[in-house]
Amino acid sequence: MPDRGVLYIVWGTQATAISERSRRSLREHHPELPVEFVRLDDSLDPILGLAEKARMMDLSPFEETLYLDADTVVFGRLDFGFEKAAKHGMACTICECPWARRYNKALAGDVVEYNTGVLFFTRKARPVFDAWRRLAGSLDSSCPVAYDGKIQRVSAFNDQCGFAAAVEETGFLPFVLPLNWNFRPRYQKTLFGPVRIWHEYSDPPALHHEIARYYTNPDSVIQYLEFE
Repeated sequence: MPDRGVLYIVWGTQATAISERSRRSLREHHPELPVEFVRLDDSLDPILGLAEKARMMDLSPFEETLYLDADTVVFGRLDFGFEKAAKHGMACTICECPWARRYNKALAGDVVEYNTGVLFFTRKARPVFDAWRRLAGSLDSSCPVAYDGKIQRVSAFNDQCGFAAAVEETGFLPFVLPLNWNFRPRYQKTLFGPVRIWHEYSDPPALHHEIARYYTNPDSVIQYLEFE
């Protein structure tokens, strides 16, 4: 079994195409890492496709795995994330919406929601993934989506609800990475330092590449940045 590698799980033509962008960026910074690419049937219902993410530990052939959503772009070396997962069992970021109680039929209180689009993990985290698989099929993860104080639609399923519930149920303590390891530009408009992983279907503006190059200079100064 390889020691360390990267896993993608994709379905649908668009996700398969955009994943090539992610894989190119990964090779630029980690040409040594093997990649396991799991492509699900394009006709798979999106809800069932998301549910398959809960199987990522079983789908990974690696001792140390980085799972990446198809719409990610890697901006630098990711050794720190692997090292923290090796020590703690898992390393991830808190979701841009940190309140898992938005799935109000399944969770309540201050349970934390994590983003499952960038997950570093090892076999130490097996209890979380076993619970995630079980809970993904039993919890009502529907979520009302509101803008300007009005409910516009109801999202029928979200894989992050089951993951949050699994972390809470098992009491597992993942290492929490800084937000620039899973930067969500449509929600996050400020940042200190460079983006490490961009998580968005739109391409990163050239400015972010310039910023990343600036921070490769050992004399660079961490700065506060705002984006439109």
